[in-house]
Amino acid sequence: MSTPAWPEIRECADQAPYPVEVLPVDAQRAQQCLSAFGMTERSWLGAVMLHTGGILIDHGWLRVLGSGYEGRRGPLPDVVSAAAPSTGSVTVAHDVLGGHFVWRQSAPESPPTVHYYAPDTLAWEDLELGYGRWLAAMLTGWLSDFYASLRWSGWADEVAGTRLDQGIHTWPPPWTAEGKDLGTVSRRAISMTELISFHQS
Repeated sequence: MSTPAWPEIRECADQAPYPVEVLPVDAQRAQQCLSAFGMTERSWLGAVMLHTGGILIDHGWLRVLGSGYEGRRGPLPDVVSAAAPSTGSVTVAHDVLGGHFVWRQSAPESPPTVHYYAPDTLAWEDLELGYGRWLAAMLTGWLSDFYASLRWSGWADEVAGTRLDQGIHTWPPPWTAEGKDLGTVSRRAISMTELISFHQS
């Protein structure tokens, strides 16, 4: 019999080379999310929904969606409300710059993998990792390399002070030659919805 995935996720989080915060969970809401997806806690996504309101990785740079959170730092949506059934994709995380990760199939017969929409290229990239392998990688150190070109001096304090329903808008934007160095651009917090829309417009 398969065992619950949460102990393995918790172990990865405890051994992370940067801060990881597990947001409090509402048990009733968690069960509703789990039922809506027809999942069990034996899967990594099911375990994240059942045991967390979300997971904040590296001072909140990456916000992994769980069963939703309402708190003083602002709301974080749940995985179910962020899903797009018409396209078969599930948004599983946002980053503070408005990049986002979705879990979906690349082809009808292929297993779903995590895809990333990058704010510095305005393109989708198939990371060729299932949800569990992707989350384990992000928890255990890959995040630092993944975002190495998008960090600036003092970013940690700035990110930690940003609400969970906000991201950091930069101008010039990161996909322009003038906006590549995020330490020299104008930065301000705006709603995450607005930021994602800006990058996709």
